[in-house]
Amino acid sequence: MAAPKKIICPSCGFKNSAPLPNNRCVSCGAKIEDLKRVMSRQEELERRYQQEGFSLMWFTIALVIQGVLTAAIVMGLPMVVPAFDFEGSAGMLIAIPVWFIGGLLIGLISPGRTFIEPVVAAFLVAIPTAFLLLRGQTVKTMPWWMYVLMSALGVFFTLIGSYVGERVQMGPAPKAAD
Repeated sequence: MAAPKKIICPSCGFKNSAPLPNNRCVSCGAKIEDLKRVMSRQEELERRYQQEGFSLMWFTIALVIQGVLTAAIVMGLPMVVPAFDFEGSAGMLIAIPVWFIGGLLIGLISPGRTFIEPVVAAFLVAIPTAFLLLRGQTVKTMPWWMYVLMSALGVFFTLIGSYVGERVQMGPAPKAAD
């Protein structure tokens, strides 16, 4: 019986066995394209940090992580420690780094390149968060459009966090051959 064919992942270098599940690396989850087509070094470098598609599973995981982090820090922490009163602008100023950290976590744990999923999840979490903080403000009042602006800023920081997480997970970029 012949030994199974080994396919080396171009992203992480892992030696996969020949029948690949969904044409993805078992170790890092990167998509392994048609092996007959040889990509140039420049094409490999350009494709290294591109989004491969939208993963519903990682979107759901990101939505749960973003929702739990936001609920725990912005809504739950003031219930446990009354000195922390995150209402109005203070709540939004706390939510922005929470969403950044959520994006960073998803970027670190998700296989392959999935940095859009946490952004969409943060957008969906930002809507009720901004609404609840707007409705719950008593002393630290802020106009509604500032909540929209700060939510957009939080979603942008989620994109930065998820991209940084992906870069950390993938390691440094390979050196270009001279």
